[in-house]
Amino acid sequence: MRPASGEVLHFSEDPSIKAFVPQGEFVWAVGQQRAPDYWFPRECPRGMAWVTPSTTDRSLLSPGTDRVHVIEYGWLSRLQTVELYAYRLPGDTFESIDHAMVSRDPVEALGPPERVGDLLALHHEAGIELRLVDNIWPWWHEVIKTDLGFSGIRLRNAKPAPP
Repeated sequence: MRPASGEVLHFSEDPSIKAFVPQGEFVWAVGQQRAPDYWFPRECPRGMAWVTPSTTDRSLLSPGTDRVHVIEYGWLSRLQTVELYAYRLPGDTFESIDHAMVSRDPVEALGPPERVGDLLALHHEAGIELRLVDNIWPWWHEVIKTDLGFSGIRLRNAKPAPP
């Protein structure tokens, strides 16, 4: 589930959103490259790492893989059962800020929300390794030392770091 040309996506567990109005300053969405970061339940803590043009150390990636997403075992059941929806939004009102696309104006969806479907299958089809760990923090503390691209979302919801 990725946006088509000229679109951005807003992922939600709520299929009844009628209007996208700025939350704080912005309406938040994602483009083509970062859409996989949101193929998760909203509150699921996850770490992501990927190869960049300057990557020299691929040791935290499995052989033949250019991208990995890491979640804790405790979130697997929720990942398998969540009903996630994608709203397609017109990209022309959005600008890029860091990894997200934002609009300062209210935005209307281009149509009804689309069910995202099987998130495990989506990862598989995209060639993204989905790794399960007991605790995300040991992996996270290693990946931030590498020259891989990386991002963490909802890490505050992860188990406490081991001593």
